[in-house]
Amino acid sequence: MSMYSKFTKGAATLALAALPTLALADDTPTISAGDTAWMITATALVLFMTIPGLALFYGGMVRAKNVLSVLMQTFAITSLMTILWMVYAYSLAFTDGGGLNAFVGGFEKVFLSGVDFDAISGTIPETVFMTFQMTFAIITPALIVGAFAERMKFSSMLVFMALWVTAVYAPITHWVWGGGWLADKGVLDFAGGTVVHINAGVAGLVAAIVLGARKGYPKHAMPPHNLTLTMIGASMLWVGWFGFNAGSELAADGRAGMALAVTQIATAMAALSWMGAEWLKYGKPSMLGIASGAVAGLVAITPASGFVGPIGALVIGLVAGAACFYAVAVLKRALGYDDSLDAFGVHGIGGIVGAILTGVFVSADFGGLGLAEGVSIGSQVGTQFLGVIATIVYCAVVTFIILKVVDLLMGLRVTEEEEEQGLDITQHNERGYVLD
Repeated sequence: MSMYSKFTKGAATLALAALPTLALADDTPTISAGDTAWMITATALVLFMTIPGLALFYGGMVRAKNVLSVLMQTFAITSLMTILWMVYAYSLAFTDGGGLNAFVGGFEKVFLSGVDFDAISGTIPETVFMTFQMTFAIITPALIVGAFAERMKFSSMLVFMALWVTAVYAPITHWVWGGGWLADKGVLDFAGGTVVHINAGVAGLVAAIVLGARKGYPKHAMPPHNLTLTMIGASMLWVGWFGFNAGSELAADGRAGMALAVTQIATAMAALSWMGAEWLKYGKPSMLGIASGAVAGLVAITPASGFVGPIGALVIGLVAGAACFYAVAVLKRALGYDDSLDAFGVHGIGGIVGAILTGVFVSADFGGLGLAEGVSIGSQVGTQFLGVIATIVYCAVVTFIILKVVDLLMGLRVTEEEEEQGLDITQHNERGYVLD
């Protein structure tokens, strides 16, 4: 036997002998450097969506006397949610709640107990997973600001947001992503159609109704004071959303790549769809319209991004742009509520459209990932409806209760004089612009 033959025979024997050991090693969670690097990047992108992205998007849409108040609200929410997520909200969302596990998690990770240097979640450090999910808990309440902009007391806003993330956001996150009952039912929500957008949109609608319309609405025009800021903010949201959707795969793989691709396709289609609908109705396309359409597309593709292919993304974008335009241009005026910056019209309606159409375009017949064995398109759409209705009802009822309690204890709304003067001065003793 040659030296080469002896070597190969010995190597084969050693390899076979090592197989049980290798199998055991494969079962041990290990950190992937590539996945971790991508998820750190995605986390930074999602935080970038709120500050400065959402802050500028909303800030440009309000009147000049309130621009600083919106920037302040988003910045303060970012800080407040960070601390609450670290102290207890992460635990409520992503741990086993024992007998209540179907509805809410437990307290085993309060103050991030056990989330140390060596803790692993999948193929990434748990610290990265926790912080990535923290950015979702930051942007969701920040989205609600758009519904009550220009009229809520800053102190009351902080208390409301703290209670809301505890009683609404954390439980619904657990329902869908933390092993709760909607996950058990088979509801598909890849990156937050129910958890983030329907949740925030419905809460915003309830807040707008409870607070009442701004002084002078709708008789007096209240145009955006700086659409340049809004366009910059919308562009930041568009770029940051790749972290939102592709990051939700929690890995740097083909599914993340498809999520990135369909996010771009749906966003572009929705921007054109809104622009076209507005052009037909009003005779001219607007910068605010195309920017709002892009955000509507980003919202609608969010629940579907890890499940659908390019064709599904195209249709979702087309439907979302037109549906959200209708909600803003027709539905809001017909019903008479003052959703200042269209949080419900864009995020609520867009989230509903995306969640339901996910049930259709997940099918492999449309280029999607494929339905679970024994599940038809009709039954999956029915499951998606269940997730939508459950989120709407729970969020609406609990948000209403929280608002009423806060109003009873400290009042929700600034005085008419303060509203007339603007929240920049009356709430923060500063101005967004100093022109003299």
